[in-house]
Amino acid sequence: MTHVIPNGNEVGGVTSLGDDVFVVRFNSQEKIEAYDANTFTLQRLITVPGLGDFPLGLTACPHNNCLYASDRNNSNVHRVYLSGSNAVMKWSVARGPAGLSVNSEHNLLVMSRGESKLQIFTTDGTLLENIQLQADIERPWHAVQLSTGQFLVSHSSSLHHVCLVGDDGAVVCSYGGEKGSQLTQMSYPTGLAVDGEGRVLVAEVGNNRLLMVDKSLSSAHEMPVSVDGGLQRPFSLWYDQPRRRLYVGEWRGGRVTVVDNLNDFSISTNELRHEDISTLEHE
Repeated sequence: MTHVIPNGNEVGGVTSLGDDVFVVRFNSQEKIEAYDANTFTLQRLITVPGLGDFPLGLTACPHNNCLYASDRNNSNVHRVYLSGSNAVMKWSVARGPAGLSVNSEHNLLVMSRGESKLQIFTTDGTLLENIQLQADIERPWHAVQLSTGQFLVSHSSSLHHVCLVGDDGAVVCSYGGEKGSQLTQMSYPTGLAVDGEGRVLVAEVGNNRLLMVDKSLSSAHEMPVSVDGGLQRPFSLWYDQPRRRLYVGEWRGGRVTVVDNLNDFSISTNELRHEDISTLEHE
């Protein structure tokens, strides 16, 4: 089923909390869109004063009942409390913030593309860690912290990798290499999601695909998503594990594709049914 909502731009980030799905877009005019998670209809627009035209990350924290949006233009992170007032605050981060995630301690991870840093903040903006990544991790996009305390990091410049990184910023192991379209290669890996078994799903902007990499970062296969016209520069991912639902935000096309009834990321081609896919599409 396809849902069409007018006047959409490129999706910078998608996340969900409870019965709401949140989407932030380029040139969003300081707005975050909130959709009903059951009907995919637009419910409201949340105003975020000062949010720039190129937000490259969005995530939610159930514990703190808030959203976080990264602001590449101004090197800020904006926090929105999801209460009646939708109170907003912001703080400065390292240059060129992109992907965001929340760890098990309810702290915010911010990836700096401009400085190749991973920063960890409390919900009120207090800096807890400032990790300088290994020198060959250039132009990183996104980071997710694992239960081991290590981090998965996507990056793309001379190399196109997903790396396992220690708390000292050094690479433990990686998947990928020079840019390419083979299963052993990647082309602009951006958004990351991790399932309950530790498998890693990677959005590849350059290859218009989702790549599932095993927890040891040693092998991969493509996750099929049958959507009209194929995926168009998939950029951001959000995995709602309790609902068994994956959200894929596109850089081109302005869609958020919703894949339901996932058995984590082990899904095979014959398990993914057309009726399990819905699309929020913008013209």
